[in-house]
Amino acid sequence: MSEDLKKIASDGQEKMSQEQQIKIIEVRKLMGTLSDKESVYCSDASISRYLKSQNWNVKKASQMLKQSLKWRQEYKPEEIRWDEVSNEAETGKIYRPNYCDKHGRPVLIMRTNRQKSKTLKDEIKHFVYCMENAILNLPPHQEQVIWLVDFHGFNLSNVSFKMTREVSHILQKYYPQRLGLAIMYDAPGIFQPFFAMVKVLLEQESYNKVKFVYSNDQNTTKIMEGLFDMDQLEPAFGGTDDTEFDINKYAKRMREEDNKMQSLWTKANPLSLVTQNVPSDSIELETDSNASNNKKLLSSSIPNPDKYILVNRQEKNAVALE
Repeated sequence: MSEDLKKIASDGQEKMSQEQQIKIIEVRKLMGTLSDKESVYCSDASISRYLKSQNWNVKKASQMLKQSLKWRQEYKPEEIRWDEVSNEAETGKIYRPNYCDKHGRPVLIMRTNRQKSKTLKDEIKHFVYCMENAILNLPPHQEQVIWLVDFHGFNLSNVSFKMTREVSHILQKYYPQRLGLAIMYDAPGIFQPFFAMVKVLLEQESYNKVKFVYSNDQNTTKIMEGLFDMDQLEPAFGGTDDTEFDINKYAKRMREEDNKMQSLWTKANPLSLVTQNVPSDSIELETDSNASNNKKLLSSSIPNPDKYILVNRQEKNAVALE
């Protein structure tokens, strides 16, 4: 696997330095009082993702997080249920298979030739549902999702610039740092002019996560072999599993996971403080006046500034919904 892919694959939940922990506390102070549901969303890992997306700028990250909370309050993505999007999903144009990549990241498969949406509103709702479901199934050590985009049978009528623009906006503004990789498999030449227009919508980090893989190019197929067990992938992605998408089985699984989603949010309790040793490899804080103020902030925010971590007492998986 190339070095850049190794870096992308490692972007799960990593140990934070003391300086980064201080910035998280600064964001919390700017956020003010949160509801129980907002507290579940605003875990340390979640705030860290917003800070990363804004180059650890506390003010910008706080503003971005507030906008996300406002969107979630209005759009209520965690309340979307399978039966609301089943008509959009029945062709198998976007679905989550029962496997992850070698790093434990859930996968969303997208079939470009199975487009049947009648309205942009319904298409966006289905996309958001799929993202929420993938995040629900994140393991404790991962925060990101892999997209596998199948271009077999593609033609230009399958893509909408307006839809792509909306998806790019939602992904980058409300799901920062959630995309691990977007693998474009066997994209034809006629897609390239469209992608050239799409590039202007993507932040540099998002653009860097788009990888084109071609079945007749051994250099790119190594990406798939490095990321996946090939006996789990279907032939459309160079794998050997010929199990076909079954909408009835998938619907049953999604309804079961809807119950899991509902239980997670309705039982959500405020996050509370418990103690845990800060990693010994924490970086040194700066010695200027700002660093001094940060130390005071850290001391005033928690009883023991050298030992803390935020957890949810009731639901171990709550962190997956940051």
